[in-house]
Amino acid sequence: MSIALIGIISVQVFWIKNTIQITEEQFTSNVRFALAKVSEDIRQREFNDFYNKFADTYKEGQELNKSDIRNYIFEKVDTTKNERFTYSQSIIEQNYKVPTEFFENDSIFFKEIFSKEEFVIQKDILGSGKEEFENSPEERVTKIGRFPKAEKAYLERDFDVYTSRLPIHQRVSNNEITMRLDRELKQKGIETAFKYGIYSNGLATQVKSGYFSKEAGKSYMVPMFADADGNSNFKLYVSFPEKKNFILSSISKILALSAIFILIIIMAFVTALYQLIRQKQISEIKTDFINNMTHEFKTPIATINLALDAIKNPKIVEDKDKVLRYVKMIRDENKRMHAQVENVLRISKLEKNQLDVSKEKVDIHDIIEEAVTHVELLVKNKGGYIKVNLKASLTEILANHFHLTNVIVNVLDNAIKYSLEAPKISIFTENTVKSVTIQVKDQGIGMNKNVQKNIFKKFYREETGNIHNVKGHGLGLSYVKKIVEIHQGIVYVESEKGVGSTFTIKLPLI
Repeated sequence: MSIALIGIISVQVFWIKNTIQITEEQFTSNVRFALAKVSEDIRQREFNDFYNKFADTYKEGQELNKSDIRNYIFEKVDTTKNERFTYSQSIIEQNYKVPTEFFENDSIFFKEIFSKEEFVIQKDILGSGKEEFENSPEERVTKIGRFPKAEKAYLERDFDVYTSRLPIHQRVSNNEITMRLDRELKQKGIETAFKYGIYSNGLATQVKSGYFSKEAGKSYMVPMFADADGNSNFKLYVSFPEKKNFILSSISKILALSAIFILIIIMAFVTALYQLIRQKQISEIKTDFINNMTHEFKTPIATINLALDAIKNPKIVEDKDKVLRYVKMIRDENKRMHAQVENVLRISKLEKNQLDVSKEKVDIHDIIEEAVTHVELLVKNKGGYIKVNLKASLTEILANHFHLTNVIVNVLDNAIKYSLEAPKISIFTENTVKSVTIQVKDQGIGMNKNVQKNIFKKFYREETGNIHNVKGHGLGLSYVKKIVEIHQGIVYVESEKGVGSTFTIKLPLI
């Protein structure tokens, strides 16, 4: 399971890493396409502005220089219909020397280019010969148009020379770059903040956004205003401060789903592992419980058998005092077994919420005193004592007299069993705002933090040191916790190894 889990997570991490890498490559490709488009659009816009200044000023219809006219003529004669077809095309060029507004005493040549197409049909009316076409009627169609593309092709030769001498801030503005970059990037699906700057020969120009500075490996570059040979003195750099966040957000849904499924797999693995460990612990605890129960029942059964065998003896049967003593022994051992069975059944009913716990108004001090009388003789036989310091002024609570007495008895019995020497036990009571607090303090062997966490669990018993030799089923404190919770109270323990333990019970007042 561990190897499979590690393998699945490794594959997921590898796949996510590849997805991020592919997304970054796609991002880079889209940015480069967008920058190239922006650079080309800005250069085309500048050239169109440059051309339109001349195209609007020098328009067709002016006097043409005949030396610049290039003619193409095609003629065909149809003898069957006595018709002559004539097609002619003329390319007309008109040159102007135009002063520029960029620098004084500077000018460029602007060339207007026209196309003139003419189609003529003549019919020989008499049909007597070729010379008759000259005076025959004709049909003439003429089309004259301007060639802006050809004009731009001629003008572009001089365009780069003159515009290269202009400062960059006169050729393009921050608003134009921002607008075009924003539009092209959004068309490529890149909707994140960007910064840009134009550099000339490695130095920053006035055209930039904010405090832009190019960073090696983080900025994207495209040449600006490149000439026909692809050379350029200006370079546009663009960077994306939130690039990582944008890339992650673009695959956030995939990442989230992947993380959720990995988490589910880990939770399933941990749950399965926890259940395996828990089942193993329960199995060990139940085995230990069965062994303890067997031992607890074995002793009274053996005692009863011995008492019965003794009574069968003819000498004993005639001795009335001995018979009564053996009968009392059998009755006591029978009560002991009955109490053990009742204890187990009571815990079982508590687990299933089948135990009927009726409540009435009782005095907690009376319950404590009654519980002390149950164990006082046992404490004195071991040479110990129980000190009672009842300081609570408000003592009436709503509780079940029988079960709450058993709670105090169980806590006292626990203190007696886990005292290696003579038991020294102190009982305190005091009031808080809405409750009465009972503390049972002993000077026994104490317990560590791990035992304190598990002491109220069913069947739990510490099996280290001398505690292993103490008789019991690990049910007493589990019963205590259940009964206290039924009474809307809390119980907890504070202990230190080798010093002793203090059990605290808080119950709500009426």
